[in-house]
Amino acid sequence: MNPKLTNSDARLQPASERRAAPVGPLAVKGKKMITKHVWVVGLAAQVMFALVLLLSGQASIKANAQQPSPATPEVKIDNFSFGPETLTVPLGTTVTWINHDDIPHSVVSTDKVFSSKLLDKNEKFSYTFSKAGTYPYFCSIHPKMTGKIVVQ
Repeated sequence: MNPKLTNSDARLQPASERRAAPVGPLAVKGKKMITKHVWVVGLAAQVMFALVLLLSGQASIKANAQQPSPATPEVKIDNFSFGPETLTVPLGTTVTWINHDDIPHSVVSTDKVFSSKLLDKNEKFSYTFSKAGTYPYFCSIHPKMTGKIVVQ
């Protein structure tokens, strides 16, 4: 090879002086690199596809799954609200209200079916529903705080 020629001028050299494509260990190393690159890209594509399937499936699972109800359904009193605001329970269920606020609250049925004393922080009130129906309730100190128990 003529030392004065650059790589871009290599095509101008006579055929007898041009380099042939690499053979032997250099050619094998190049093929291994290409094979490794293809394998990594293929694996990455499969991982991305699996993630897309997983994430798209979670939305439907969450939409169809019902939250497991505790043995005794609870209504949390916190931040001047009842949560959940509406609770549906089967006939004969005992519901427990727990005050997590720093100030007292009460639980009073609109129809005067049940009524708690003033509940200080972390105090509880429970009532067992023996008749089917809808039972709206409120806090007697803060009447804008409302909730509803639906007994089926």
